[in-house]
Amino acid sequence: MHFKETDLPGIGRKYWLHTRSGEHLVIVVHNDERRDLFHMESGDQAEDLGDMVSLVTLDDDEARAVAAIVGGMTYKPQFQNEREVMLEGLLIEWLRIEPHAACIGKTIGEMNIRQVTGVAILAAVDKEKQKQFNPGPEYVFTSGATIVVAGERDQLKQLKQWLTDGRM
Repeated sequence: MHFKETDLPGIGRKYWLHTRSGEHLVIVVHNDERRDLFHMESGDQAEDLGDMVSLVTLDDDEARAVAAIVGGMTYKPQFQNEREVMLEGLLIEWLRIEPHAACIGKTIGEMNIRQVTGVAILAAVDKEKQKQFNPGPEYVFTSGATIVVAGERDQLKQLKQWLTDGRM
């Protein structure tokens, strides 16, 4: 995640956030307490902004309500703890393959996923919503795909780093 902030003299302050999923969010906090949230397409490079996808303008009360919701102040999911207890340490997670991940274009076999991390890949869903259950070693990782994986917490942490950076 990359984050920048810039003063906008006479207007307010601008915040720019490049998310791990490769998306851009630009937030302008105006001196009159309005907030403009711009969802932008990614450019050719991680730092480049593409075209605006959407814009939402919030007043002060709306912005504070959204902040409470997104920040987990009104609801914090508890499913993770219940799931771990039910499966005695085995976790099942959905991982999105980010646009700049090291695994893109490589196969499960090339990355030796099971042997290196101990994680089982249960399913894969590509950006076009094509599903593949129990993908084999020939499955090629693509940007924006979601994989469903099973393993212990430390194994999943290793897998995330292996997929993202190509190292552990």
